[in-house]
Amino acid sequence: MKLSKIDLSNVLAVGHSNGQLGLLIDRGEQVEFIEIAAPEAAMHGLQMVDFIANTDSTELDPGIELTEIASGSEPIAMMSVDSQMARAIGYNEEEQVLQIKFSSGSVYQYSDVEPQMWESLQDADSTGKFFNSEIKGYYSSRRVDD
Repeated sequence: MKLSKIDLSNVLAVGHSNGQLGLLIDRGEQVEFIEIAAPEAAMHGLQMVDFIANTDSTELDPGIELTEIASGSEPIAMMSVDSQMARAIGYNEEEQVLQIKFSSGSVYQYSDVEPQMWESLQDADSTGKFFNSEIKGYYSSRRVDD
């Protein structure tokens, strides 16, 4: 994983509505409000970053493993998809885990995927385009054996 330092000291507030991430930015003499297109997961991710950054690590639940996904869970039923990117997709609603078997044969699981996102993925005209714009980079993931 490549980490980048990001200075968010001028961001005063963040919000999300209708697929837009709203940012209130301190520009010195003025405060500016801007909106950028972003899925709800982006707001969830920013809230998680804020929580972690502002909580003493000794106060965090030692059992929380942010990258842990569906450990010890039942196998996820997969359905074939007509896509150049993926062979099959599946979802565990109870654990909110999306599983994708890519054309390469690699299988990945994505955590905290909302049921609405799963429905949207199934209804998408292009599995690959939807994955790239709404899932990739927005959800924690790990490679699993199939």
